[in-house]
Amino acid sequence: MDRELFKKQHGIIGQSLEIREIVDVIQQVAPTDITVLITGESGVGKEVIARAVHAASKRGKKPIVTVNCGAIPEGLIESELFGHEKGSFTSAVEMRKGYFEIADEGTILLDEIGEMPLATQVKLLRVLENGEFNRVGSSLPRKTDVRVIAATNKVLDDEVQQKRFRPDLYFRLRSVNIHVPALRDRKEDIPLLVEHFVKDFASRNDVRFQGFNEDATELLMNYDWPGNVRELRNVIESMLVLEKGKKVTADDVRKYLHRETLADRNLPMIVNRTAEQAERELIYRALIELKTNIEEVKQLLKRRSVLHPEATSTLNAEPTNGNGSITLDEMERKMIMNALERNRNNRRLAARELNISERTLYRKIKEFGLQ
Repeated sequence: MDRELFKKQHGIIGQSLEIREIVDVIQQVAPTDITVLITGESGVGKEVIARAVHAASKRGKKPIVTVNCGAIPEGLIESELFGHEKGSFTSAVEMRKGYFEIADEGTILLDEIGEMPLATQVKLLRVLENGEFNRVGSSLPRKTDVRVIAATNKVLDDEVQQKRFRPDLYFRLRSVNIHVPALRDRKEDIPLLVEHFVKDFASRNDVRFQGFNEDATELLMNYDWPGNVRELRNVIESMLVLEKGKKVTADDVRKYLHRETLADRNLPMIVNRTAEQAERELIYRALIELKTNIEEVKQLLKRRSVLHPEATSTLNAEPTNGNGSITLDEMERKMIMNALERNRNNRRLAARELNISERTLYRKIKEFGLQ
């Protein structure tokens, strides 16, 4: 099938070289049952790619079942994936099929695969190898005929090195790896995405819109979009509703861009925070998302202390590892405490603010004794 026709048929928006290459790979792998691993930052559109792989496959008329591995508590994930027998645990009042049975002859998308517990990874590997699984509470092997697509915003190479992800499962999953680049790395796709989101939202909600002026368009193109395509869509939809159909200016657009980026490092900064909160979030995100050296981040903050001297005194007051450097554990603990406090102990909102899954937050709370 022609590439442009394929993109239109499966809802893939973009004209960049990266998107064209992704479409070519999808067209090659879709007709097979080979496992596909889709990687990329949150919000880049990994699920769109997964659905295109499924729709273009011989299983396209069967269901695709999406499972968010990061949203299911560790004690329940095996039951959710493989099902359970009546009485197999306290709340198992009846037999229940798992997602692998429900998706039989179709496709299962395991989103946030990097959050899957190690014990469950062993059982997933068995399914990938021979299609066999056991319901919880049953010794009877069952078979499923399902194509597996996995997606993650984590670097699984690093997870394997840290022994949080099984190397044998990683090698099995990455038979084909489709990496979806961040929106800031394919800015030529922004005009097409904006046009698509405007048309889609305006037609569904009967909203009139006069477009963007030149300065507004330039701002949309130059912004780094840390939330990627998801953030772009949310901004466009918000503007269409709240700007009441008028022609949007650059000043209008700025009201909806809630983050700024450092010109030299592209580190996210949260505005409308106290100096202490902003500096701590800067540290946390730099370390977790960009794998930055701790000492390097400290120097960055010290250079900024001319503007925020109180942040430096607070930084120096924190427990250290004996060499004058703040430990990563202590920074994580403080960031989690602050996020919970700001969100009145609402763990879902705190996890969203920290850009981690709820299960990871629960694990960290237990690890740091914050319960």
